[in-house]
Amino acid sequence: MIRRETLTHRFVETVPDALEDGVLYVSTKYATAVHCCCCGCGQEVVTPFSPTDWRMTFDGETLSLSPSIGNWSFPCRSHYWIERDQVRWARRWSAEQIRAGRDADRIAKDRYYTPDGRAFRGGGFRRAWSRVLRLLRLPQRARRP
Repeated sequence: MIRRETLTHRFVETVPDALEDGVLYVSTKYATAVHCCCCGCGQEVVTPFSPTDWRMTFDGETLSLSPSIGNWSFPCRSHYWIERDQVRWARRWSAEQIRAGRDADRIAKDRYYTPDGRAFRGGGFRRAWSRVLRLLRLPQRARRP
């Protein structure tokens, strides 16, 4: 397995059936980026663009995805950022941190897609978010989803 430190981005309408290792395929039509896991395991990583998933930034030369990519369901459990076509490796997360990260994703989606924030009446959001921050060991002032 060859661990990647850089990627080449390629804008495509549709993603090819066979992915080339080291290439980040970006389909603006389908608001998605796809690449082979940067750890070299060969798993296909799909990052959909949406207000509650990933964001893509293209500066005319390089491409970045945000937030980080945590491949928690893969055997490799790799975790990295793609910033300006560079792979920046992150620390490994514990099972508890992975659960908290998944909770944070669910909270962000519930907040975004629930009319008037009804899913979090009575302070439920604050309690859930405080738990996520504790598990991820982030400062309390961290930006909320």
